[in-house]
Amino acid sequence: MSERLLILVESNTTGTGRLFARRAAELGVVPVLLCADPGRYPYAAEDRLRTVVVDTSDEAALWAAVRALEDEATVAGVLTSSEYYVPTAAALAYRLGLPGPAAEAVRACRDKAEQRRALADAGVGSPDFAVVSEVAGALAAARGIGLPVVVKPVQGSGSLGVRLCTDLDEVAEHAGTLLSATANERGIASPGRILVEEYLTGPEYSVEVFGTDAVVTVAKHVGALPSFVEIGHDLPAALPGEQEIALRESAVRAVRALGLGWGAAHVELRLTGPRTAEVVEVNPRLAGGMIPELVRRACGIDLVRAQVLAALGTAPELERSGYARASIRFLTAEQDGILAPSAALAAAVARARTVPGTVEAVLYRAPGEPVGHAEDFRGRVGHAIAVADRSVRAAEAADRAVTLLGEAVSYADLHTEEAFA
Repeated sequence: MSERLLILVESNTTGTGRLFARRAAELGVVPVLLCADPGRYPYAAEDRLRTVVVDTSDEAALWAAVRALEDEATVAGVLTSSEYYVPTAAALAYRLGLPGPAAEAVRACRDKAEQRRALADAGVGSPDFAVVSEVAGALAAARGIGLPVVVKPVQGSGSLGVRLCTDLDEVAEHAGTLLSATANERGIASPGRILVEEYLTGPEYSVEVFGTDAVVTVAKHVGALPSFVEIGHDLPAALPGEQEIALRESAVRAVRALGLGWGAAHVELRLTGPRTAEVVEVNPRLAGGMIPELVRRACGIDLVRAQVLAALGTAPELERSGYARASIRFLTAEQDGILAPSAALAAAVARARTVPGTVEAVLYRAPGEPVGHAEDFRGRVGHAIAVADRSVRAAEAADRAVTLLGEAVSYADLHTEEAFA
């Protein structure tokens, strides 16, 4: 059995899922995607990725699928690029005696209520919060914390279900919506609890941590409230030294407090004072939003490759070899609209790619597809990435390129193509 396999338990739908498989292949390991519905991941068919269909929510079925793979090859590692399946992958790696994060620590971190308690107990700066299971409890919490408050699921990803509520009517409405849901967008059962949190003001950042080392700090751009859609990132963030230190120290303290420290963690924070950073949340996984690609282009550090190497039991490569600046801007629709026919769409992409410094400009939707106002990451229509020697140049190029991409969206009558004539 000379063939070595890297098991990938489900995937995210954009970005790093495909890259995990490609990095594994580059390292001479065969990636195998275990998933309930391969159709959710078009890249799997496009890249001819080996796929095993199995109910990944069924522990016995998943174990049986892995044992069947072990009969024909060596399972060398287990990973996932989907936040929802990090505990599953961690437990599977432990059962196989392979490297991975502590399964119980990951499970607790994924429950944002347990995460909040752990951070508070460790004295890590984070917002006031309450965990509630009824609308009446949400209203009482909002009164106690003070409006406005953030109301969100205890489990989730990509800003799904996260909303700023400015009055009690909004709290009641959104809490009722979240508590009435029986399953999330992945079909995973909802826990019947939600969080009501203090709304932190101040600029938002993330710190990408690997093990217990802060790798890079990222400036984040968030769209219009009441949603919290991330519409752009700049890295490395241009910050005074004391603020950089505050963010990095808070992120590493949070990772340690949660019992993490293996592989990647994505820590979101806000600067709430000149030297004060508070943790919005910790995600026990690589960042989304194409941040790993920005890190690779700006710093020469391939976080996806590092994560794959860690899963295979090899020391990751985290030495910085680049000193550029990188920015990404996501295209979101201002209102209901429609994407151009194929020729006009291709022309908009081509124009965006001519902006000096732009290294990537893509649209996610098909010609003629309707688009609407973004309430979470699923509302993004496309993105542009730019790289330059200065932060302001990279940001300006990404802004210009995504504006040109936006010419592919018409906000005219959805039933006519006259806007693209």
